[in-house]
Amino acid sequence: MKAKPIAYWTTTVLVAFFMTGGATQVAQYLHNPHAVVPELGYPMYFFAIIGVWKVLGAIAIIVPGFPRLKEWAYAGIFFDLTGAAASCALVGGYGAYGFHVLAPLIIAGILVASWALRPPSRVVGVLFKAKSGAAA
Repeated sequence: MKAKPIAYWTTTVLVAFFMTGGATQVAQYLHNPHAVVPELGYPMYFFAIIGVWKVLGAIAIIVPGFPRLKEWAYAGIFFDLTGAAASCALVGGYGAYGFHVLAPLIIAGILVASWALRPPSRVVGVLFKAKSGAAA
């Protein structure tokens, strides 16, 4: 196998794992108030809603087909991660060593790598058109 498909699947599976796995995700479903940064001030039902959308987004980027849905899922996950980092940063809920800000940004970087490494079958359109061969 080539390096690009391996890198794509590695980054995609990591993002899907982070969106669906881990104790924080489970705690969000159980409405555990200690699973989120209390300073954020969001109501607990918000985290249940976000948790469901995270799981659906993770499924969307993993399953074959549906390239337009994948584009929306990548965008939604990116907005979720960067919004989480910004929310924690703006209220001072950094966590130990800035974990609540850095972790979502690192996962967002992995997400962008997954998006950029997608095979042609998972791409809706061309981001940049190729230049023509002759210069005028």
